[in-house]
Amino acid sequence: MLAQPLLEKLSALRLQGLREALEEQMQSSHYAELAFEERLGLLVDREWVRRENNRMQRSRKAARFHLLATVEDLDLAPRRGLERRLVLELAQAQWVRQHLNVLVLGFTGAGKTYLACALGEAACRQGFSVRYLRTSRLLQQFTHAHADGSYPKLLDTLARTQLLILDDWLRDPLTATQTRDLLEVLDDRFGQRATLLASQVLVPDWHVRFPDPTLADAILDRFIHNAYRLELQGESQRKLRSALGTKS
Repeated sequence: MLAQPLLEKLSALRLQGLREALEEQMQSSHYAELAFEERLGLLVDREWVRRENNRMQRSRKAARFHLLATVEDLDLAPRRGLERRLVLELAQAQWVRQHLNVLVLGFTGAGKTYLACALGEAACRQGFSVRYLRTSRLLQQFTHAHADGSYPKLLDTLARTQLLILDDWLRDPLTATQTRDLLEVLDDRFGQRATLLASQVLVPDWHVRFPDPTLADAILDRFIHNAYRLELQGESQRKLRSALGTKS
């Protein structure tokens, strides 16, 4: 039979989705009623879906999201303070394509990380490379990179990432070296890549977190002026979702 060699060739070509769909067609008489173009279309659709699913899995793995979050699962009730139209617009990731920024603000437990990860996941769907990092972890990476000489490589990796998400932005005061490192990152990305910062620190309070006012001005200038703002309100989501929350 010609079927088995054909199936083996499809596997050799790494067309596993197409092979599985073809095997289904061969085992069912219902497909015989379809025109050749229709059957071929079904085969191609299966392979395309398989590849898209694999691409998304690779993108999510590379992004290293802290939470599994999607825009569809976001709570966009008015009490959250989010403008539904803007959130859904950002989910289309046009801002990533335009190399703009997003600032997510809110108190501890407001859901900043979930929102940031959801927008990052939406960008993955659109085919963009995404990387999620807690700012403290990034600063640790910089310390090690300075010590072992990999600093230029780390900067290059961050600069090539199409969407960089920094969570817990300015949670702790920074040293002069850390401030310069973050300025290098934002300077590389300004007008070239998109950045999302999630912070519980309001913008007017940013300056006191930096040791040098000049560097503070430079960082704000490279981020704030072309950034969308999302400010979360309402009760702590951790408290609302906690099994003990209703007992307090």
